[in-house]
Amino acid sequence: MGERRERIKDGKPNLVNFELSNGVYIVPKIMQNVIGVCKTESSQKPVPAHDDLVEALREWHRQTPYQSSESWVFASPVNQGRWPYLAQEIMRHNILPVARTLGITKRIGWHTFRHTYSTLLRSTGAELKIMQELLRHSTIRVTLDTYTQAVTTEKRNAQEAVVALLFPEKTQETQALSG
Repeated sequence: MGERRERIKDGKPNLVNFELSNGVYIVPKIMQNVIGVCKTESSQKPVPAHDDLVEALREWHRQTPYQSSESWVFASPVNQGRWPYLAQEIMRHNILPVARTLGITKRIGWHTFRHTYSTLLRSTGAELKIMQELLRHSTIRVTLDTYTQAVTTEKRNAQEAVVALLFPEKTQETQALSG
């Protein structure tokens, strides 16, 4: 879910293990069609993928006309699958038009999905270490300071908890009126 775009979009079949039963999806860093070394040790670790995602990738792989080990998972028909679809073209021609149709006018980039994933993980109560590892960050500080935002309902609940500590009689009044 929170993978960097180059790991999902640019993965080659020979770099993705479609046969693992636990849904682990492994891809080294690939940027602008060049396979490289991941930035950190954390980035090299396998990440579990949801069964539905793994099955969708397997199904795509079965249906794609580009079955060579040198073909990209999301191979572009340009050059017979020897190159993937360009990330910025996908963003410009597919994602941004849908976002605009939905009334989303904020700037959207590939990292928007990682920021959203991090925030959603946090709102589910996921442990911080789990979040860090799922996002493949080297430190928890990167996860929390850069990628995660507090959700409004969480902020409201935290604020109400502080008010309850400071003004317990106010909280009791509110509970009596609503109960």
